[in-house]
Amino acid sequence: MPAIDQARVDAFIDTGLNAATTAEQGRALEDLICYVFGLVPGIAITHRNAMNAFDTEEIDVALFNEDILSLPNIILVEAKNWSNRVGSAEVAWFLTKLQNRGLDFGILVTTRGITGDATEQSRAHAQVAAALIQKRRLIVITTDELRGLADSDGLVKLIKTKLCDLAVTGTIA
Repeated sequence: MPAIDQARVDAFIDTGLNAATTAEQGRALEDLICYVFGLVPGIAITHRNAMNAFDTEEIDVALFNEDILSLPNIILVEAKNWSNRVGSAEVAWFLTKLQNRGLDFGILVTTRGITGDATEQSRAHAQVAAALIQKRRLIVITTDELRGLADSDGLVKLIKTKLCDLAVTGTIA
């Protein structure tokens, strides 16, 4: 269980907040994602900013999971370092990317969360709930949640808890 260096996490987040361009903002969040997920034993970062063969869909970060039995082997991560919450169109687009690749699980990492209300399943939350019918699971992790992690075990526990919450409640908090 490698420790997560919170000063390093804060540096990635601060770099994104102070970036001059949206590309630099995105890169800072992707760097943070690669850092924290790279600390998890058995997780390898396999791709970054990779386009599909048709040059129509970009994958921010792809992970390969060798050891965590409760998670799929291939995990795609979408990074949204925005000043606002991520809307339903962007959530739906990421779910489409998962579907186009035959994958049933993805992680959206965002600075502000997603739009709508989880209880009412409105806006982006409606997209997450609707994806369950297709056996597609999406969890959202915020940079504040990453700031609160002490070690890689905490990240794995956070993912498992969010997956269980999604299965039990039909939505994400």
